[in-house]
Amino acid sequence: MNGKMIRYTLGNLLKLEAVLLLFPLLVSLLYQDGCWYGFLFPSIVLVVLGFLLAWKKPAKTTIFAREGFLIVGLSWIIMSLFGALPFVITKQIPSFIDAFFETVSGFTTTGASILPGDKIEALSKSMLFWRSFTHWIGGMGVLVFILAILPRSEGQNIFLLKAESTGPQVGKLVSKIQFTARILYIIYFVLTIIEIIFLLCGGMPFFDSMVNSFATAGTGGFAILGDSIKGYHSVYSEVVIGIFMLLFGVNFNIFYLLLIGKWKDAWKSEELRWYFGIVFLSVVAIACNLLQTPIPGEENLYTFGMALKDSFFQVSSIITTTGFSTCDFTKWPAFSQVILFLLMFVGASAGSTGGGIKVSRIVILSKTIKREIRRIIHPNEVKEIHFESTAISERVTQGVSSYFFLIILIFSVAVLCISLDGFDFTTNVTAVASCLNNIGPGLGLVGPAGSFGDFSVFSKLVLIASMLIGRLEIYPFLVLFMPSVWRNR
Repeated sequence: MNGKMIRYTLGNLLKLEAVLLLFPLLVSLLYQDGCWYGFLFPSIVLVVLGFLLAWKKPAKTTIFAREGFLIVGLSWIIMSLFGALPFVITKQIPSFIDAFFETVSGFTTTGASILPGDKIEALSKSMLFWRSFTHWIGGMGVLVFILAILPRSEGQNIFLLKAESTGPQVGKLVSKIQFTARILYIIYFVLTIIEIIFLLCGGMPFFDSMVNSFATAGTGGFAILGDSIKGYHSVYSEVVIGIFMLLFGVNFNIFYLLLIGKWKDAWKSEELRWYFGIVFLSVVAIACNLLQTPIPGEENLYTFGMALKDSFFQVSSIITTTGFSTCDFTKWPAFSQVILFLLMFVGASAGSTGGGIKVSRIVILSKTIKREIRRIIHPNEVKEIHFESTAISERVTQGVSSYFFLIILIFSVAVLCISLDGFDFTTNVTAVASCLNNIGPGLGLVGPAGSFGDFSVFSKLVLIASMLIGRLEIYPFLVLFMPSVWRNR
């Protein structure tokens, strides 16, 4: 194991986080909210530690799969630990466990909060900015950003990219991975700017437009109002954010194909068609189910237009694992709630900023099941599984099946653990589902109007682990606890 290269990469990561903390520091100075020291002190500590760890580049810079997984797993934990310090130092979230929960939720783009609505609005501008900014940082992946700015060999780049990227398969847009990372971040940055402009055109204040765009881009969902997006009372803003949530849930390879003029190739994407097909059917089903039912918090009944608007927004929010809300969907009919619960597991497209199992895995898994049924009827038949017009290897199909099994196993264990707190079944199940799939709100006590603050310290640690497992897609987190991985051989 190349421990020196792991140390060197983590040192660079700490220096990068020190720079990132300067942005909320500037916001604090601009709005004079008195929280500047909460960002300055951690930044100084990070710079010192970063230079101590990365003061000299190792002679041997090789990174293989083991080093790649360890770097990714350690990076997200370390960044979250230091990212929690501003909340604790300024006492806006005095408990370190609560601050750590909030920060992990931010970086993993989960959006689950231990803060109720009134306490969210009581946070300073700089803290609100930092919460949403962690979404933007974690959305594309901080190590993908490092790949974009720091020159490395292609060999070590691919292992870092594979360990942090989402989906069953990871590929390059262009010949060099460094250029691929740059293209991804340029698309990510430009889409964020475009959303900010659209929200400004609708009358949303600049600060709100910026932080809401950060949360949308990272598909995170930290809101700065107690009522989330509903608090703006703007159909225009809801539609804009709903559309951009869907866009950030699309595989970024599709945007690259559109940029280079390959529109037909983009539309031929099997995952893209499944993704929009699931969204369309879910929106229609929920909208029809909501007709003539009471609007949550109001005396009026849903009209078709209102039902279509709310169902579109919530389906976009849940399938992309963003977690914004425009209504308390825990008061919707059971049929609509079940659809949203299932969408929590489906998730967005591979190669997007969204979480969940991913549409591509769902497609491959369904085709694998279909093939196994055919094998029962025709035992001698040899049939390959095709996805995106390409034959899928048995290694990929086995990986998808293993991933699905592990998700169910981890989900079951986590639900069992947090059930010790004594909350109701719906709360426990959806709390784990929302954290494991990086969604944010669930149902019951953790719905849009609730929070995760009432859980015990033990349950919060279980949910923190669930968020990290979901964002890193299981393996980079689990390898940290394998003794054989740490052996220097």
